[in-house]
Amino acid sequence: MSRSPSFSVKSEVNVKLDPESLQKWVVAFCIIRFDLEQGQLIEECYPPDCLTQDEELEVAFSSFPDSISQHQNRSSIHDCIFFFRVRRKEISQPRNVSSSEIAEVDDLRSKSSIARRSKYMYGFVFNRQRHDERLRRGGEQKSVVILSHNPYSTVFKPLLQIMGPLYFDIGKKALEHIAAFVSMWPAPVPGKQMELPIGNALLKAHLPPAHSLPMDGETFSEDSTSSMAPFLPNNLSVPQGLFHDSDLFGTFRGLLLQLWLLWELQLIGEPILIIAPTPPQCCEAVAGLVSLVAPLLCSVDFRPYFTIHDPEFSYLNTLQDGATFPPMVLGVTNLFFLKSLRNIPHIVSVGTPAVSRLAQTSRSSSGSVSVASEGLGLRQLSLKKFSPSNFLNAVKLRRDGPLCLMTEHKEAIWSTYPAVTKPDTSILNRLIDAGLSPRVEESMSVVNNEILRRHFLELTTNFLAPFGPYFRTTTPSEGSSPFDEPSRPEFSADEFLASLSTRGLGKFLAKRMRSNWLDLYRRFLKGPNFMPWFQRRRAVAEQEQHRLWRQARMSADVPRLVSKLPELEVVDLFNAIERHLLKEIELQESRRAYADSAATCQKLKGDLLAVFNVLPKDMHQLLLLNPQRASLLCGSPELTKLPGRPLVQVGVKSPR
Repeated sequence: MSRSPSFSVKSEVNVKLDPESLQKWVVAFCIIRFDLEQGQLIEECYPPDCLTQDEELEVAFSSFPDSISQHQNRSSIHDCIFFFRVRRKEISQPRNVSSSEIAEVDDLRSKSSIARRSKYMYGFVFNRQRHDERLRRGGEQKSVVILSHNPYSTVFKPLLQIMGPLYFDIGKKALEHIAAFVSMWPAPVPGKQMELPIGNALLKAHLPPAHSLPMDGETFSEDSTSSMAPFLPNNLSVPQGLFHDSDLFGTFRGLLLQLWLLWELQLIGEPILIIAPTPPQCCEAVAGLVSLVAPLLCSVDFRPYFTIHDPEFSYLNTLQDGATFPPMVLGVTNLFFLKSLRNIPHIVSVGTPAVSRLAQTSRSSSGSVSVASEGLGLRQLSLKKFSPSNFLNAVKLRRDGPLCLMTEHKEAIWSTYPAVTKPDTSILNRLIDAGLSPRVEESMSVVNNEILRRHFLELTTNFLAPFGPYFRTTTPSEGSSPFDEPSRPEFSADEFLASLSTRGLGKFLAKRMRSNWLDLYRRFLKGPNFMPWFQRRRAVAEQEQHRLWRQARMSADVPRLVSKLPELEVVDLFNAIERHLLKEIELQESRRAYADSAATCQKLKGDLLAVFNVLPKDMHQLLLLNPQRASLLCGSPELTKLPGRPLVQVGVKSPR
């Protein structure tokens, strides 16, 4: 992010809000206050009436830490930034509004196609706790929240760093000013770097790529097709998945040897509970886990900050012993979850409870400002090599179980999963220990994150590589008909595993995985991440192949092709061209036509007539019995002369 040292908003800014443009980025801006008598209250929501009553409650409860931070200063201000993810509810009619206002709100909603499709909503929170012993309970707290259907952390975290303090300076006007600027932004382009003006500041942010974002309806543009394939880029500032700006090194610094275990758990979609002392820490950990499996589409339900007020908690809390826990990654700060969610098989404890400073900011590798986990401390980098004391501590942690966190917070992982991938110590040895200098720590964290991210990106890409043949596109071979339907290999899990077992792993994975590596592929095929990713990649490959074959049909020399075919195959060619022509006409009628659809129809009609001309006369009458076909063939008489065929003049008339 690039901005001037002093931020100001011109008072004369008077831009009419464009609801459709605004909702491409933001659902709403909210101000939420914690009231001692009534609990969490939404004081402001802009634009108004865009949330259901249930959503308002869920957003309000998710916008505050579980308990007020125990700051040492009796009179101080403590700010932090975190985010949550909640399931989107069906939009109901707003309450206590006139019929004209209802019509206005309905119009706003009808313009937002994103709102109708999105399954989840993200809330980015700027929380301020003001400690003052003169106030009841010794303080007060309020949150500024940005709600969006998109997980654009590289945009909304820096925006909160401007909007949060601005609200506490000028009040409600901050929401209106920020909304006006956001509504003037260009539409988001996944995978691209955006320059977004906000007052006298300029946000520069790389958005996550199309292949990492949920797409209800599964439609893909030509621009997005090339970004769907897993590949290893040279420029790591270009994100390959969600939360590219997350601080992997800082968050998991005490668990670096366990990153490969966490990568596998996230890859196969295992349920994971992440416990941290503060919301920023647990959010950063959840975001880091999701980013570990890039460029794989993450289909696991992840909740960066999960509270007991979430509607889904009641279901999770009723799961009986032995019941299968749904594939979720939950970030929590409330230790009550250790008892209530005892069925969850993997528990990760990160961060440190020492919070004696405000949330720090560090420049991420994407070039924008993100909020680093507070309270991480500047511990010396340690890979925890084997020693008798470390071994005894590990045994004690396993024996005591995660409930030991009730008395003392420790960084640890409790899991019985047998990891297949071996930790790559050569990668860990390249990480730089910044010592105790905060300034050096900030820059070294960027370097370390790039090292880790590149490694896991390469690891995931190589793991997905064996599926490549199922996504390859083909073009018609020379002399063959582009009107035939291209074939594509069907996927069978058993056949894939048998073939992979015979071929073996590539060199990159072979030296990093144990002998039971095929079990990891079996778990991946059965997990929640595989099929959504495979179907999307397959759909993109089919779309690209359709484009290539359609292009080949436009340039096909049909008279020359027909001259080489026996009579029966000419009939098949006629039927194939007719099929493609009818599909093109159907696209036109449904308003989903390509830009060159009219030219394509004209070309296909000409090809259909050319083939019709060379068919025997007795077949003409038979073909024209179909009124739809006859209408396609109606047109001015044409003469076609093909080598070895009689000259036929076609003047088609509809049968009586």
